Amino acid sequence: MANANKLNVRLSRRTAAGAMVSGLLAAASGCKIPALCKPDCGHAMPETFNGNTNWDSSACIELNEFFNDPMLTCLVQQALTDNQELKILAQDIRIANNEILARRGAYFPFLTFGARTGIEKSGDYTREGAVESNLLANGRAFPDPLPEFLVGTNVSWEIDIWKKLRNARSAAALRYLGTIDGRNYVITRLIADIAEQYYDLLALDRQLETLDKTIQLQQQSLEVAQAKKDAGRGTELAVQRFQAEVRKNQSEKLVIAQSIVEAENRINFICGRYPQPVERSTVDFINLNLHSLSAGVPAQLLQNRNDIRQAERELAAAGLEVQVARANFYPSLNISAGVGYRAFDGAFLFSTPASLVYNAVGDVVAPLINRAAIKAAYMTANAEQLQAVYRYQQTVLNAFTEVMNYMSKVEKYAQSIEIKKQQLAALEASVSSATSLFQNARAEYVEVLLAQRDLQDAKLVIIETKKEQLMAIVNAYQALGGGMVRNFNFPSVEEPATLSPVANGTQE
Repeated sequence: MANANKLNVRLSRRTAAGAMVSGLLAAASGCKIPALCKPDCGHAMPETFNGNTNWDSSACIELNEFFNDPMLTCLVQQALTDNQELKILAQDIRIANNEILARRGAYFPFLTFGARTGIEKSGDYTREGAVESNLLANGRAFPDPLPEFLVGTNVSWEIDIWKKLRNARSAAALRYLGTIDGRNYVITRLIADIAEQYYDLLALDRQLETLDKTIQLQQQSLEVAQAKKDAGRGTELAVQRFQAEVRKNQSEKLVIAQSIVEAENRINFICGRYPQPVERSTVDFINLNLHSLSAGVPAQLLQNRNDIRQAERELAAAGLEVQVARANFYPSLNISAGVGYRAFDGAFLFSTPASLVYNAVGDVVAPLINRAAIKAAYMTANAEQLQAVYRYQQTVLNAFTEVMNYMSKVEKYAQSIEIKKQQLAALEASVSSATSLFQNARAEYVEVLLAQRDLQDAKLVIIETKKEQLMAIVNAYQALGGGMVRNFNFPSVEEPATLSPVANGTQE
């Protein structure tokens, strides 16, 4: 009979526990999960750039080969080592890696070990006091007040039934990879910035040389005008006009010299160093040619552009965050247990099994009252997912537009330079003719003055046009995804514990 009663008690407990779990599951399944908003479909990327079907892309060309300038390459290497922005991004990568470790640890059991001691005095006219006054331990009464000694370990574990914790870990891993892609995009942009400033510096040097040659030419014309005046065949007006033109260009030289200082310091800032002279080549600037460009096909941008890859990672992570938020609608299973020794006398603390204590609890919890907050978090995750979709579409569209703009600019400016070279040759001939005629008193000084001014303006314009063309080439190279330094040893970053669930973009 006693055994039968015990069996009935056990069955009743199991039945009650099963009913509780079934009720929670039924309640959870009965809760209707809100429908998600879907993004608008973006336009398909064109298959070619203006009909070009060549699969060769300049993004695959190494940095040293593309620029073919050791001085520029040296500046890039120093910037990759000392640039403060890259150092900040390296710490962002470490933070993202730590987030993976934190989320990975969430779906493992939490084990704690500790000890506790205390003292308690129960009132004589309370239930606890009345019971303790009539109890004996080892033949003697309980001490009053009652001390307590406890040494034990506890474990708690949330069973990841709906893969909420693993999806959160995978989302963090994707964002870690996206942070690396973001750092790499900044590297390509930083290299492009250095190259732009470097070619701006070369252009300023050529402008300074042009002004020196113009001043030298005008100084010769000034001497001729002075000689003609002294001989009674000219006027003071011609002398003063040439003198004013010389002074104007001497003043302009100082302005360009200041621009050179500022351009050098912009490069120094990117390189993470204090102001100092920047070494640069003395090549023929107008005829300087970089590596020929090839755009490839638009689909290659998805692989070569680091900003697109980062946006893709963020999109995948946002999708996983929606699954994490969705899991909050379902019941959660938590297991907790503990074991240790507990006694009111330290002498008996480790008496086994008399002082041994343990417990084990399993909780199944389903949301009932707080549904509004869970729904709000779910819809927020959906909105952030839509933002990631549109941000990805925007990044792809921007990348395609950049390539089209810069490739067109390179071509148009190259054609413009060829025409300006012809203009420059004609103006040089006109200056030579006007100077000869002026020296032989067959032309007015105004004609010489205007011819020299037009030649100077044409030289400055062609230098500026060449600079814009070189910058367009640099930006086109960067827009195609080129500029990564593959053999450079960046500051070491801790590798995450595992990236296997998201290495190929899959979700758990």
